[in-house]
Amino acid sequence: MWANADWRGSLYPPHGGQQEWLGEYARVFSAVEGNTTFYSGAPKAETVAGWARQAPAEFRFCFKLPASLTHEARLVGIEAELDAFLERLSPLHDRLGPLMVQLPRDFGAQELPQLDQLLSRWPKGISCAVEVRHSEFFHKGSAEVALNRLLISHGVDRVMLDVRPLFSTPAGSDPRLLKAQGEKPKRPLHVLSTGDRPLVRFIGHVDEDVNTIYFAAWVERLCLWIKQGKSPFLFVHTADNRRAPQLARRLHDEVARRLGQASIGVFSGEAQATLF
Repeated sequence: MWANADWRGSLYPPHGGQQEWLGEYARVFSAVEGNTTFYSGAPKAETVAGWARQAPAEFRFCFKLPASLTHEARLVGIEAELDAFLERLSPLHDRLGPLMVQLPRDFGAQELPQLDQLLSRWPKGISCAVEVRHSEFFHKGSAEVALNRLLISHGVDRVMLDVRPLFSTPAGSDPRLLKAQGEKPKRPLHVLSTGDRPLVRFIGHVDEDVNTIYFAAWVERLCLWIKQGKSPFLFVHTADNRRAPQLARRLHDEVARRLGQASIGVFSGEAQATLF
C-alpha cells in the first residue's frame, strides 16, 4: 500500500496531497503490494495511466487478482475476465512484479486442476505467485506435495505468509492486535522457493522487539536467495501499519550490511544487487 495517511510527517511530507504519495513512496521503496485490485477489481484506465507516469522504471507493482476471480468464480471460467484485467494493467507491464493469486481458505487439493489450468495459460512475460490458505497445504502431506510440484512445474512462487510475530502474544485488549489476529489465517510458515522470485508477506507485531526476533532468520534466508541469483520480494506489515516503513528499513539495512552492499533497493528484488 502507499495510500496511508498515518505516514504523513514520516514517509510523506506533512502537508502534501495524496496524489503525490506514490511518487514519494517510490523514492524510498521499489515495490508495492497492491491489495485494492483484490477488493475492487481492475482499476480505471486513467488510474493506471497515472501510476505509470509516477512510478520510475525500476519500480514494481505486485497486484492481487480480484476476489471475483479467485473467491467467487474459484478460477473456473475466468479466462476472459483475466485477460481483461491484465490488459487494463498493460501500461505497467514493464513494471509488474509477481501478480498474486490469493486463494480462499477452503480452496483445497481437489481444486488444484483449476489452478493448473490458470497457470498453464498464464502470460510468460508476467511473474506469478500463489498464496494458499487451506490447512491441508501446511501439513507436508500429499496435498502440499502436489501443490509444490505444480508450482515448481510452472516456475511459479508460493507466497510465504509469516504471521508468527502477529500471533506470538495474546491480543489482550489491544484493538490493533484483536483486529489483525481476527483477519489473518493462523497457518504454519513453510519457507520454500518454488520459483525465481520468492515472495514473503511479513505480518508484524506492534512490539518492535518481537519483530526483531523473527527478522533474524529472514535476514539469513534473503541473503541466501540473493546469492543464489534469486530476486526475493518481501513486504512488511504491522497490525496497524503505522511503523511498517521503519521496520522495512531496519530489515533492509541488516541485509545490506550482511551482503556488504552500500545500496540495495528496498521492497523489490531485482537480481544481484537489490532486495525485496
